[in-house]
Amino acid sequence: MTAPSGSSAPSASSSASRSAAAPPWDVARPPRADGRVFLVTGGNAGIGYFVVEQLAASGAEVVLGSRDPARAQAAMASVRGRVPGARVRAVRMDLADPLSLPAAVAELRTERLDAAVLNAGIALDHPPRRESADGNELMFATNHLGHFALTAHLMPLLAAAPAARVVTMGSIAARSERLDAADPQSAHDYRPKRAYGRSKLAQMSFALELDRRLRAAGSPVSSLIAHPGGALDSLTPSRPLVHTRSAGARLLGLPAGAVLQGKDAGAWPAVRAVLDPAAHGGEIWGPRVLGLRGRPRSEPVWPLLTGHTDAAWLWELSAALTGVTPV
Repeated sequence: MTAPSGSSAPSASSSASRSAAAPPWDVARPPRADGRVFLVTGGNAGIGYFVVEQLAASGAEVVLGSRDPARAQAAMASVRGRVPGARVRAVRMDLADPLSLPAAVAELRTERLDAAVLNAGIALDHPPRRESADGNELMFATNHLGHFALTAHLMPLLAAAPAARVVTMGSIAARSERLDAADPQSAHDYRPKRAYGRSKLAQMSFALELDRRLRAAGSPVSSLIAHPGGALDSLTPSRPLVHTRSAGARLLGLPAGAVLQGKDAGAWPAVRAVLDPAAHGGEIWGPRVLGLRGRPRSEPVWPLLTGHTDAAWLWELSAALTGVTPV
């Protein structure tokens, strides 16, 4: 983020100089994280599953936040089958129901949390517009408001860790959208793909505003963004209990592999944002090649995320709608 007044986001040049000084990042052998505790929302499927699998391989204890206990159990069985000695467990968590989140956080049963990966989300591909139980547009409620409220409830656990991180999963779908203060929940002109992109843009704006406020408060917690680039099921390796890729789907996906990648690789930026000692709050981590595929790197903050005004009104709206504030 080109920082709003009162804060200083890392510049592209400083990120580049750190990357040049650090040893090459090995996506197959990330740093060990024994003794640390991580939460991944939506960790039972898609990119979230691979974030869990890769973080579990670091030796950390990983908690899956999931709405579906059966799918969470399948995901944990898959991780344990691939990562010997994996320490994984699940907590039922429904981000569309903010009143349920304090109980979900209590179920974490930990004295501290070293990182929270805010990955869970829904995408509605077709009309009509749907609302959560408390009357918010469902994608905005789940993808953004739920994570805003969850972060508020997690903050005591995050602050108890030496240098905890909140890593928000963004999306390239946000690049072409803008937040609309007059219609933040698409009540008057609902288009599913636009509403999804706006919900992800809201998440990303929140992540950078969160880091600014944490630093202003002198908190040891930092907030970063990761995005997976272009991640397709057809390029994703099978995990039979979670995802199965047919031979036909693999062949159909081969041409796209020149510019896109699977969800296993889409998890790499989030894993690096959690584990890399050189990563800092206010950064965005994404794929190296055109922001679409490849090994993870810190990239310049997108211009559409530099507006302090949008971030400020979104924060106040989110606090009013959820009844809580992370900082």
